This record gives sequence, structure tokens and C-alpha cells, in this order.
Amino acid sequence: MICKTYDVGSLNNYKFVVVISKYNEKILLSRHKERTTWETQGGHIEIGETPYDAAVRELFEESGATDFDIVPFCDYWAGDPNTGEGANGMVFTANIRKLGEIPNSEMAETREFDAPPDNLTYKDITPVLFKRYFEKAREF
Repeated sequence: MICKTYDVGSLNNYKFVVVISKYNEKILLSRHKERTTWETQGGHIEIGETPYDAAVRELFEESGATDFDIVPFCDYWAGDPNTGEGANGMVFTANIRKLGEIPNSEMAETREFDAPPDNLTYKDITPVLFKRYFEKAREF
């Protein structure tokens, strides 16, 4: 599997959203109850949802964030380049001001990181998205 990034709005038929979150000037990642690895908040876009609506919903469900700014950051495609099978997604960035309790969901906990850890759940996707994120951050 590979992952490629594009400017926002370059792709269509989005299936997923990913949220790269900051809290207390650190990266906020979530840990699924059934895994020991860390991941960004995000997931499937439900029928009738916009990518923005899905990102807001997933951010709350997977982190408990209750006060935040969230904006589109980039598009991505992840899949098998040999078969062309894969899915489009939209990446958002969120600056979280307040966290509440994580709703009763698949996530066990959140943790703040100074840099992305090595034990990421989606090793073919998340590092590519963080690379673009940190490259853009250096431009400002």
C-alpha cells in the first residue's frame, strides 16, 4: 500500500477523513481499545455527511474534543498502485482548546506527543500525512 497527498479539492468521492490534531502545542493521538498502536482521529464518511461533518464527528468521538478549530488541509489517496484499488480521503487539522471524556467508543485513550511515535497503526499512511503537515508548518 502507498499513500499520496494532493491539494485540498483535488480529489472527489471521499471515503475517509483524517484529523491531525494539536493539543497544548503537541500532537494528540488516540489508541484503539484493541491495539497498542497510536493513530490520528478519523474514519469513514457516513452517508449524507460532508467530509467536514465527518471530521468534526470523528474528532469528538475519538478524542473527546469539545472546543476546537478544524480546517481542511489536504486530500490523500491510499491503495495499491499495481491494481489501482484504494480510496480517497480528506485530511483536516485541528487545534484543540478543550478535551472532555472520550465517548464510549472504540478508543481507549488519547496521548500528547512531541513528535509522531514509531508505533503508528497505519504505517503506510500516517507518516506520509505527517510529512506533508510538518513541511507546511515550516513554511510559516
